[in-house]
Amino acid sequence: MSTNPYTLLNPGRVHAGAGSLAQLAELAGFFGARRVLVVSDKGVAAAGLVDAPCRALEAAGIRVTLIDSTPPEPEVRDVEAILESAHAAGSFDLVVGIGGGSAMDVAKIVAVLLAHPVSLRELLGRKAEIPARGLPTIMVPTTAGTGSEATPNSIILVPEDALKVGIVSAKLMPDAVILDPLLTLTLPAAVTASTGMDALTHAIECYCSRKANPFSDLYGLEAIRLISRSIRRAVSDGRDVAAREDMLTGAYWGGVCIATSSTTAVHALAYPLGGKYRVPHGLSNAILLPSVMAFNLEGSERRFAAMARAMGLDVDGMDDAAAGAAFVQALRELNADLGIPSSLRELGIREEDLDGLVDGAAKVTRLLDNNPRPMSRDDMRALYAALL
Repeated sequence: MSTNPYTLLNPGRVHAGAGSLAQLAELAGFFGARRVLVVSDKGVAAAGLVDAPCRALEAAGIRVTLIDSTPPEPEVRDVEAILESAHAAGSFDLVVGIGGGSAMDVAKIVAVLLAHPVSLRELLGRKAEIPARGLPTIMVPTTAGTGSEATPNSIILVPEDALKVGIVSAKLMPDAVILDPLLTLTLPAAVTASTGMDALTHAIECYCSRKANPFSDLYGLEAIRLISRSIRRAVSDGRDVAAREDMLTGAYWGGVCIATSSTTAVHALAYPLGGKYRVPHGLSNAILLPSVMAFNLEGSERRFAAMARAMGLDVDGMDDAAAGAAFVQALRELNADLGIPSSLRELGIREEDLDGLVDGAAKVTRLLDNNPRPMSRDDMRALYAALL
């Protein structure tokens, strides 16, 4: 656990529970909003999940502009196109992100770009920093996965580098969040599984991170407990509101963990899978998680034993190493139960791709430096190769 100073970042207001979406118009009024930009994606819009929020805002006398063109893996050009559409629609005083991590990440960065004369490429290239907070933002997740609603991060795909790049700034932290599990009831089982494993990965990595601290410990273990007890139920019966609420709360706590601690090598190795091969982020993390945790067990046995207990495993009487090994095995079994592929080959990755994957992962030093056990290029290659 980190002995350095640490910080807890949280959105200013969080409304949660079944039916909490009804408070959106009141929240918009709290920010004095009269012109609202809603950022979403085609799938969420087609499912009708933006209809009620937009109607509620309009009924409160608020002008709403909906841009639902966020793709699953937004590239620089996609964000620039959304920004151009927003400029063409007029001016705004509030941005609402409704959807999964991609829509919320885009909403957060667009809120900054609408308010300040800085370009996305300048921010991605570290040639400029976000000068100040942008327009106020409200995040409304429709998946229980990325925890973007609780993070100061915006992840954008840079195609020329075949890599996802994170813009990280406290000035991106959302002003308010609505966690309504009713918005997740129609999420398909496969998406529930991959996004749920993404959320679990956040909690696990942040608890193990070299930057782990009392805040991330508290939220990380609780997220592991909530997700572990409910993810199978949420996948098998999407209408289980209690399971969906556990998942949404666990994903939020995972996002809080990211904000106060950090993810580690799982995410570093996942980024090139998404950047070059377009493997969905949650799926990449799920496949990598057991293998990276098996690598990280050495030297972190006490923490792994604590995660085993949070997961509800019967590890009484075991020493920490044995309990940690049981935890890693439980992750493998969970993936199998959820139908997560066990091989990168199933996703089209071949042996000749390994060097490129290692090159991409090795660039993500921000996360590799947080890994509890140093990971060399040879270690990374061995991990990828074992998953073929």
